[in-house]
Amino acid sequence: MRPLFCFICCLCFAFGCSQNQDNPKKYVLDASQFYGSILLHNPDISHLITNHPGGLILGVSRKTFGQKEWESDFGYPDTGYTFVYQNTNNPTLGKHFGLYGHYNFYFLKRNVQLRVAQGLAYTTNPYDKDDNFRNNAYGSDILSSTVLMLNYHKENIIAGLGLNAGLSFIHYSNANFKAPNTSTNTFAANLGLTYNIDADTTSEFIKPESKEKIKEPVRYNLVLRGGANESDVIDLGRHGFVIVSAYADKRLGKRSAIQLGTDVFFSNFLKELIRFQSISFPEMDVAEDTDYKRVGVFVGHELFVNKMSVVAQLGYYVYYPFDFEGRMYNRIGMKRYFGDKVFGAITLKSHGAKAEAVEFGVGIRL
Repeated sequence: MRPLFCFICCLCFAFGCSQNQDNPKKYVLDASQFYGSILLHNPDISHLITNHPGGLILGVSRKTFGQKEWESDFGYPDTGYTFVYQNTNNPTLGKHFGLYGHYNFYFLKRNVQLRVAQGLAYTTNPYDKDDNFRNNAYGSDILSSTVLMLNYHKENIIAGLGLNAGLSFIHYSNANFKAPNTSTNTFAANLGLTYNIDADTTSEFIKPESKEKIKEPVRYNLVLRGGANESDVIDLGRHGFVIVSAYADKRLGKRSAIQLGTDVFFSNFLKELIRFQSISFPEMDVAEDTDYKRVGVFVGHELFVNKMSVVAQLGYYVYYPFDFEGRMYNRIGMKRYFGDKVFGAITLKSHGAKAEAVEFGVGIRL
């Protein structure tokens, strides 16, 4: 129950913050029940899809009114925290408790809400070769998790109470930090209530008088990423990796930039996988001295949100001596700028829907 405790602490912190007229702090609580199905995205988990999962989604959101320029640029989104309890109704998969940070984006005169949430989840019954060998979805008890919710959202219908109803998508994976990692995706319908704190008070949305255009020359970036991961073969061990990336980017405006660059991968788990295949599967014709390094080129896009940004990249291996999941790869994640030049990054590198690793990086933008 530690995630629930953390969620309660976040609530206490949020409501403990003082309010003022220059920077109003208005909060909305929401609670929804959901019921759905685990999608068969991989035939290897077909034996785990036996019942319909259900659960509870709790959230606390702080409204924005345009005190910061990015708030008006994105239609005055909410920021906040989400807690998800999911019962898979399958003893092999167990139950999940997740804690997330989220943004709520609004459309159609703020009647439609899109929640994008990212965080960590705890699962009660991960893979164990002796006690739970059938659970090939989760190899660890801590998982990376993503929640998407698309709701009809109507606040303050009566006495601060409102309604939301819609669809949810919940993804659980450990990004190959520990095998096995087939992952699960839950698609569900949800229905719930909202409650506005201080529903009687009103605040106006601030519209900036003019939007300053940003013009920059081509900028050059150098990034060092690292982490640890494991191949899909159970008990081959977890190994560290290093990735060196260099790319140029060009701002298209205040919020967007395009990227072109290259990655050099030093993935040590491939060393062990090459050795394993060369010895155990001679019919695969893999030489033990096959180079484990890879080199890729990529194009990308960066969306700037305040000091944060969202990065999406699509790459192709131009040096690819060992065949692992195909030549195409993709990366998605977030960056946090510390000043104008230095940034940190957390990204997920995958091949299509097949995750390879979570990357932790530090870089400089010149």
